Amino acid sequence: MAELSTPTPISSCCRTQAQSACCKPEAKDSCCGTAADGPCGCAAGQSAAESISDIRETVRERYAAAARAAAENASRSCCGVATTDAGGADVFGGALYTTDAADDAFASALNASLGCGVPTAVADLQEGETVLDLGSGAGADVLISARRVGPTGKAIGVDMTDEMLDLARANATAAGVSNVQFVKGHIEDIPLPEASVDVVISNCVINLSGDKLRVLREAARVLKPDGRFAVSDVVANPDMDDATKADMAQGTGCIAGALTEDEFRSALAAAGLVDVEIRPTHRVHEHAGAAIIRARKPEISR
Repeated sequence: MAELSTPTPISSCCRTQAQSACCKPEAKDSCCGTAADGPCGCAAGQSAAESISDIRETVRERYAAAARAAAENASRSCCGVATTDAGGADVFGGALYTTDAADDAFASALNASLGCGVPTAVADLQEGETVLDLGSGAGADVLISARRVGPTGKAIGVDMTDEMLDLARANATAAGVSNVQFVKGHIEDIPLPEASVDVVISNCVINLSGDKLRVLREAARVLKPDGRFAVSDVVANPDMDDATKADMAQGTGCIAGALTEDEFRSALAAAGLVDVEIRPTHRVHEHAGAAIIRARKPEISR
């Protein structure tokens, strides 16, 4: 299977900042100059739920293609964005994992990774803990977590893409790891009970959500008191321009839609998490860098 193609650029009149004055759905042809079923995708007049659904479907299609490519051992990019920078250094994917981490994951799970870091390296996982991976993909971080929490612990992956879930389950079986569970669901509505996990991790996934605050609130909800939040994600430069933020061609490429550091801190605090730490790791784009983001759910006051 060929490498994922770069998405068709969005017409300038269809960017988010222009939609309030241009391009209602029924005026798509005249506004965007494309067929009604073309790539313009104007969303003026849509509800927030409809916009989030559109983002989910675009991301789902990209990740389904990535899963098929990985299953066929074909080359792939991070949702249309190169996995290396201009100098050839790895900025996305399984090559970011150290030898020790890679030893805990099945090779095909690492080969399908589209992440921007290694959250398990900073999650301080302990024997017997329950770990939740948001947007678990092919299962690399779930398998690493499962090995580290041991047979008395458990690692759970939540993903919305059937192809990735199938690949993750196959990888777990091939790796002989049994203390794992892969669940279909959206990270904005995690299908787990309140206060049911010790650690929440994710790898370059939260920035792809159309409702990041809801994701963080859901993470806080499922964490036990004193539970830990440790993710790798893309953090936008404070001066990222609106056009880059709004461009879905970049938005599904793990860049646009990312929060700035200040926005991330505010969103984590609004979700009820404390002791926030954001540590940049490497640049992934002219307008953004990868970072390790950690926080904690407060203990219950007595």
